[in-house]
Amino acid sequence: SGLRFGDLGKLPKRMLAPIEGFENMPIVTLEEAVKPLIDIVPKIERNVFIVKQNCQEPEDNLTTDESASIMLYTYESMPQENSLYIILNATLRSEQRKKLTPWFLYLRLILTALARLRSERCFVNRGVREDLRAQYPRGASFIWWGFSSCTSSIEVLENEQFFGKSGTRTLFQIDCHTGKNIKNHSFIPSEDEILLLPARQFTVKGWLDSGNG
Repeated sequence: SGLRFGDLGKLPKRMLAPIEGFENMPIVTLEEAVKPLIDIVPKIERNVFIVKQNCQEPEDNLTTDESASIMLYTYESMPQENSLYIILNATLRSEQRKKLTPWFLYLRLILTALARLRSERCFVNRGVREDLRAQYPRGASFIWWGFSSCTSSIEVLENEQFFGKSGTRTLFQIDCHTGKNIKNHSFIPSEDEILLLPARQFTVKGWLDSGNG
């Protein structure tokens, strides 16, 4: 949904500690990986069941559990704030790194899955209905600590559920070298989603004021 593509969060005021520890975990089934999250993400076991039904013949040589771990990330819960991606990204952006510990098995699984997908050099788009120029001045370098959902299709962002066509908005056009095309593993494949991994550093090359249109 538009919330996933516009879920930037606030930039931390200082450098956070690295995201580490998960890489030492074993690779387990998705059901095992989410057990530590049962009290953190509402209805996560039900959602795992739903996405695994859609991952019986995954593409890109991924296993069912690897593909389902990506699909679970894209799955929208109702209310939206119960969605795994919102809770996970808020945790990745938190200075309290101990809060990541219950996520280690899931992070190990999804990052292993994403590593098996080819990295793409491409221009992608990400939009939010706010004016963020003050947070992202020209020449600034910054880190997005969470996963970043982008799309290669500007038409997707123009949908009113996403970025729309009018009002105060900020559109990020990103030249990325490590984007992961997760269309084959998304719960909503029509969104042409390119996923950027956590803790990616960017530099603002410039910005253009195109008015409210």
